[in-house]
Parts: sequence; structure tokens; C-alpha cells
Amino acid sequence: MLSTPSANPLGAGFGAGPSAMFRTIWHHRRLIARLAKRELTARYQGSLLGMLWAVINPLLMLGVYTFVFTTVFQARWGTGDSGSPQFALLLFSGLILFTILSDCVSRAPGLLLENASYIKKVVFPLEILPVTVLAVALANAAIGLVILLLFHLLFLGLPPATVLLLPLVIAPLSLTALGLSWFLASAGVFLRDIRQVVGVCITMLMFLSPIFYPVSAVPERFRIFIHLNPLTPILEQSKDLLFWGRIPSLVDWGLSMLAAWIIAWLGYAWFTKTRKGFADVV
Repeated sequence: MLSTPSANPLGAGFGAGPSAMFRTIWHHRRLIARLAKRELTARYQGSLLGMLWAVINPLLMLGVYTFVFTTVFQARWGTGDSGSPQFALLLFSGLILFTILSDCVSRAPGLLLENASYIKKVVFPLEILPVTVLAVALANAAIGLVILLLFHLLFLGLPPATVLLLPLVIAPLSLTALGLSWFLASAGVFLRDIRQVVGVCITMLMFLSPIFYPVSAVPERFRIFIHLNPLTPILEQSKDLLFWGRIPSLVDWGLSMLAAWIIAWLGYAWFTKTRKGFADVV
């Protein structure tokens, strides 16, 4: 028999300690997997091509951005000729990683409102909802990376062996996305306008990140603002691994991981602190 929501306000009772978020995710791993699978299935259910859209969408995105930035704008990355396949793949790699963050953050403000029944009617570990969104985003990113590697093989040859270290770069990105999602999911319950603000911020962040251009293309006096962007080291490290065969500095990666872990923990702590008021507002 299910208990009332107030009887167990923290779901599994892991609290908000620094390691609590990892214990929560591990404890509910099977439920997270089922919810992620259900969301992926529901996203393409009823469409003529079904799950093929998960492959078609990134291919279309790659084609459009390649045409605009290599043919219309004649953009260069600083290596090779404008319009080269390498530029297209460099751009595509940045978009894949950025989409992990943007998918999570854009969904977060309305996530609890979309699942209000979990708040009011049953005891449910609400903190896993942002984890489910992250799992779906990572699954879509994995498809995009497979496409990227196939095109790399076709046009540029075999990718460097350092590509195997890419999960190490995705880890701090995932923690950052998760921390922001926990915070925004909670804030979205109390401040309904936050979804509009987040949409604008995501667009600004996309163009202020080294996705469509290298950091070296930014005038010297403005580079400090690009380096203040937490996505900059992640995007730069991913390109080092995918294209240049360079292993990122262990110190730089460690600092990114530490900052991401702090963001994730603070977001989780905020979520568990404020969740007692969700039922009163929804």
C-alpha cells in the first residue's frame, strides 16, 4: 500500500548530502531506464518512420548548418578550406554536446508541472525526473556521435584513438546539465515565467559558446567572456579528442569535473529542500 506524500518527503530517504544524488540515481536506476525508454518510444510513436527520426533529425541538422556556415557565410575554423567536411564535423560535434545541455535545461522548468500526478497522488522519487530527461538526451547524443564518427571515417579517415576518452568530457557536461535541471525544475513550480527566460538564455548561450567558431577567432579583448562560459573547456576538450588526437590537461579536466559536481550537488540539495512545497503550489 502506498503511503502519503508527506510520510516520505525525500522519496528513498537519501537526504541532500554530497553523495546522496549518486545513491538516489543508483537506487532507482531500473525505474530511470524504464521511464527513459518510455519517453523515447512515445516521442516517435505514431510517426511513419518511427525511431528513424532519431537518425534523420541530426542528419538534417548537419546538412543545414553545413550549407549555411560553409557555403553562405564561407566560414573557416582556422584549419583547412572553408566548406570542407572537417568544418561541418567540427560544428556538428559542438552541436551534439550543446544539445545535451539544452534538451535538459529547456525541459526542466515545466517538468514537474507535466508530471503533477506524481506530486499529488503517489509517493514517487521526483528527483529522478531530470535524470530521465538526461538519459534521453544522452541516448540522442549517442546516435549523433555515431553519425559523426561514420562521416569522419568517410571524409577524414579513421578518427584518433583519443575518441575513446570522450565519455570523460561528457561526464562534467552531464553533471552540469543535471544540476541546472534540478534547480530549474524546482524553480519552475513556483515561477511559471522561468521557462520563457530559459529559452532566451539557451539561444544566447549557443552563440556565446565556441560551437560555430574557434576561441582563437574571438578578438582578444572579448575572449575572457568566452572562457568564463563553463561550456568552453568541454567543447574545446571534445574537439581535441575527436579531431586533433590530443588528450586534455588532467588539471583542466579535474577543475571542470569539480565545478560540475558542485553544480549538480547544489541543484540536488535545492530540489530536496524545496520539494515539500510542490504539492501546495501545483
